[in-house]
Amino acid sequence: KLGNLMQVLKIDDAPGNIGIAHTRWATHGAPITSNAHPHFSRDEVAVVHNGIIENYESIRTELKQAGYEFVTETDTEVIGHLIHWLYRGDLLAAVRAAVARFKGAYAIAVMHKAEPQRLVGARHGSPLVVGLGLGRDENFLASDALAIAGTTDQIMYLEDGDVVDIALKSVRVCDASGVTVERAVHTVKIAAGGTELGPYQHYMQKEIFEQPRAISDTIESVDSITPEMFGAKADSVLGAIDSVLILACGTSYYAGLTAKIWLESIARLPTQVEISSEYRYRDSVPNPNTLVIVISQSGETADTLAALKHAQSLGMKHTLGIINVSTSAMARQTELQYFTRAGVEVAVASTKATTTQLVALFLLTLTLAKQRGRLTEEAERAHIRALRHLPAALQAVLALEPQVIAWAQQFARKEHALFLGRGLHYPIALEGALKLKEISYIHAEAYPAGELKHGPLALVTDEMPVVTIAPNDALLEKLKSNMQEVRARGGQLYVFADVDSRITSGDGVHVIRLSE
Repeated sequence: KLGNLMQVLKIDDAPGNIGIAHTRWATHGAPITSNAHPHFSRDEVAVVHNGIIENYESIRTELKQAGYEFVTETDTEVIGHLIHWLYRGDLLAAVRAAVARFKGAYAIAVMHKAEPQRLVGARHGSPLVVGLGLGRDENFLASDALAIAGTTDQIMYLEDGDVVDIALKSVRVCDASGVTVERAVHTVKIAAGGTELGPYQHYMQKEIFEQPRAISDTIESVDSITPEMFGAKADSVLGAIDSVLILACGTSYYAGLTAKIWLESIARLPTQVEISSEYRYRDSVPNPNTLVIVISQSGETADTLAALKHAQSLGMKHTLGIINVSTSAMARQTELQYFTRAGVEVAVASTKATTTQLVALFLLTLTLAKQRGRLTEEAERAHIRALRHLPAALQAVLALEPQVIAWAQQFARKEHALFLGRGLHYPIALEGALKLKEISYIHAEAYPAGELKHGPLALVTDEMPVVTIAPNDALLEKLKSNMQEVRARGGQLYVFADVDSRITSGDGVHVIRLSE
């Protein structure tokens, strides 16, 4: 844990001016000390690694036959041993030879005892940036500009296949073919206070409360619905398409599911939403007149970048990125872009980035509808007014935090939870279930409320809280019937309800009312 690392660093005052470290979410090997980074090979090579080496087992077998011993369960140890095996006095050459054999998405940083003033990095499908020292004998390597904020604002974004050779006073980049190349240097300013907690207990809470500001910033320049919001060529590109394909992962995928309902009901465009990690390996039927939308906070999501590349290889050239980072790979690889202005998002679980993605997708829906004569001037003005009101509406929701905390205390000792929603609110239920299991480690699932009888109702007991999203819409009465089914099984209902939904608290029914 990071707390343990901080204690070690206080007592370990090691001399030197070069080092590597990595805080990781374990994918190979348990999160224990022996699997922590960096990993070493025969006390000569040190390596840190973000990502997954898919073919590590075959390389591991080969290295064992060559006499290398493995002491961890991780794929990272394979990287260090292979580089050590291939080393012939030039670390850059050894790293290039090693990465030529790897399959997967990864970013690595490597040191060798024989070259104590040299650091070599490589990226393939996982982000890696170089931070250039500000007039001093120093350079940095990181997975994100945020990691070196406050140290330098001069950032070089590496491309897939790049290998970088870093010394105190120099940086050299080679592309996948080994040719020395120049990569652009960007000035990246992290907003003052962007990484400070202030009065909040943790970053996720801070970023939840930053949503009104993030949405205000994202729509700041929107006075009317015009294609140019999405790029100079947007008018012709958006006018040429007859369907939409949305590619995303996790929370962004749920934003895409919400957008599908808008795009089909408002713009009347057939829309398909795919999980990137599935689509990239699937032999789908392409339509060259499809707008491919990729959604990613970082713009570096490996599976989504690969899915984008796959779609482009099938002849779908019209692409749009909904992205929070303007210097990202996704920004460079899409034809059109809408940059959300969510600001720095430190927490692992996305919050303000997600809500700004939804705003961008709604603006796209209105743009496509207007282009096709499906949006009147009156409706356009009404939608813009509603968007302008959204930050204030969010503030009203955030004021309900004490009630939400009271609910959380009741959830804390539960082992399972069920989330229900209908129509537009089913993706919101999916997002709620994702957040609960991702943050609280409580098993949670989401279902369309109309599917309750087709499986999940059998699991409902008084020990399984059922969270329901109950807007006052055309499906409200059907949703109330589903809620009665839950109560008949003794389930405890936790309902987010519109003020005029006529749902009241009572035995087994807990209600938080949301203002318009």
